[in-house]
Amino acid sequence: MADITIRPMRRDDEKPVLEIYQVGLDSGDASFETVAPAWTVFDAGRLPEHRYVAADDGGTVLGWIAVSSVSTRVVYAGVVEHSVYVDPAAQGRGVARLLLTTLIAATEAAGIWTIQSGVFPENTASLTLHTRSGFRVVGTRERVGRRHGRWRDVVLLERRSPAIT
Repeated sequence: MADITIRPMRRDDEKPVLEIYQVGLDSGDASFETVAPAWTVFDAGRLPEHRYVAADDGGTVLGWIAVSSVSTRVVYAGVVEHSVYVDPAAQGRGVARLLLTTLIAATEAAGIWTIQSGVFPENTASLTLHTRSGFRVVGTRERVGRRHGRWRDVVLLERRSPAIT
């Protein structure tokens, strides 16, 4: 993992970030979304201070992580939902773990006390990553939405910061 650098996401990361996102969406087990949005939509929906990419020593983007607010209500100011996507060619190298570790440190430093995520139960790699990173399963939202006409369950995970009380 010494050849992997985590850095803030930049505007010029648009192409690789959206390509990696689309490959994840095409897998069928990453999201209810089926098409990666235009950069303007992606950018508007994610908090700019908590977006990171993993890049190799040649600068190639291997994966990304970003958060969105869960609510505009003040009481939820410290709660975010995150997404993490890794290029299939880079999977198994610890990229997602590095991204998630970076995000956890950055959000805690910013006073965010809860990170949550919804994961399809079939995405066992993501469920394992999250539980090993201190997330707990809150529950399963049964048949919460359809993807290509098929009802899907979503496992709701959260990580409550032990540093913010």
